Amino acid sequence: MTESITSGLPNLAKLGKNNFLRYSRYIILGVVANVLLWGAAISYLKKTPPVYISKWAMIMPGNGLGVNVNLADLGQTSASSSSPFGGTSMDPRANYQFILTDESLLEIAATSQKIPISKLGKPKVKLVDNTSIMEMEIGARTPEEARDNATAIINALQSRLNMLRAEEIDKRGENNDVTLKEAREKLQIAQKRLSAYKASSGLSSSNQVGELSTNIEILRKQKAELSAQKELISSRFQQLSDSLGLTVPEVSDAFILHADRQFLQNAKDYSEANTSLTVLLAKWDINHPLVVKEAARQKSAQTAMISRAGELLRKEVKPSYIDHLVLGDSSGSSRENLFRDLIALDSDRQGAIAQNQALEEQIFQLEDRLQSLVQKQVVFDNLQREVQIAEAVFASTLAKINLAKSDIFTAYPLIQVLSKPSLPDKKSSPQPTVVFLGTGIGSVLVTTGLVMLWWRKEIKQKVGLGKSKPVEVI
Repeated sequence: MTESITSGLPNLAKLGKNNFLRYSRYIILGVVANVLLWGAAISYLKKTPPVYISKWAMIMPGNGLGVNVNLADLGQTSASSSSPFGGTSMDPRANYQFILTDESLLEIAATSQKIPISKLGKPKVKLVDNTSIMEMEIGARTPEEARDNATAIINALQSRLNMLRAEEIDKRGENNDVTLKEAREKLQIAQKRLSAYKASSGLSSSNQVGELSTNIEILRKQKAELSAQKELISSRFQQLSDSLGLTVPEVSDAFILHADRQFLQNAKDYSEANTSLTVLLAKWDINHPLVVKEAARQKSAQTAMISRAGELLRKEVKPSYIDHLVLGDSSGSSRENLFRDLIALDSDRQGAIAQNQALEEQIFQLEDRLQSLVQKQVVFDNLQREVQIAEAVFASTLAKINLAKSDIFTAYPLIQVLSKPSLPDKKSSPQPTVVFLGTGIGSVLVTTGLVMLWWRKEIKQKVGLGKSKPVEVI
């Protein structure tokens, strides 16, 4: 037993010396690792320039523009730009995200700030899900510089978008000009054909046939009314003529005679002589000197009356015809009034007949013209329809082009600043608290790792000593 204890003393001494060296090595390694770790953290805080981050947000309106234009007597046209979020395969914000980080845009912003593009940096863009909002941020060494850089990027973005929109409108305008020119040429050709046909056919409007038909119907109605009026006048004329026993020429001759003073005087003398002779014959014989004298007076007055009547009527007149035409002693007698009515009725009857014939001729001429115009109306309507179609196409094309020029947000939707670039009140990096916390955690992890490594070797040594320990013999 004494021998085993004596033989184990050198091993214990050697083990203690090894443990001391191992302790020292781990302690030195832990101190060096922590010194390096904390030194790097302090150096980072001292040498790294501060970074201030300015944040802002932009929004893209989602409603599309729609315009409808009604063109009188031509039709209508519409122009609309669909919502930029109408499709599921493309998000226009992704395009804007690329444009925001493109070097050409950053170069424009850096030039406006009079700084190199490397100093400006790239903004970080975040697309907020289920919205049309884009959140952006950019860093700089001072709060004012960060805010100014963000403003410069916004202005550069708007400038870039305006340039892209202008290029799109110019390229689109080239095709629109060709389309508009073709529509204008077709309209001019259609108008020339219609004008030439108007000049050659005498048909000036599509309403001309309808108006002519209406006029013919009006004339037919007038003719029917006039025919009825003529029949009424003829009936009255015939009744009055039968009651007087005179014809119209006889009545006219009577008025001619009674309009002459000399004939009236002769007729008066004849009437007075005839009356005196009748009275004398009642008293005396036919051979009585007074009867002979009055008979001579009667004969003379009759001869003068017949002679004057022949001069006025320019024809041979018999005494019986003169007696038949005598109206009476007074110009206002009832017989004379009937004569006047008869002549007036005859005049109205002749006028109605003349008007009826004139209307019949006019209707016949208009019907011939109507048949000719109806045949030409088909060609005229076709040409006019071509003009209307060409006008509608030209007007709608022109309206659509003008509306398209006014809508510059089709390919590149409108974007607005939702929140202006912020002026940061504290730096974003480096943050001492975070650095110290991270360094502390790293220091703990390093120290823990070294301790665990030391424990691992300690356990292994104890297990080795246990295996090599001598067995005591009693």
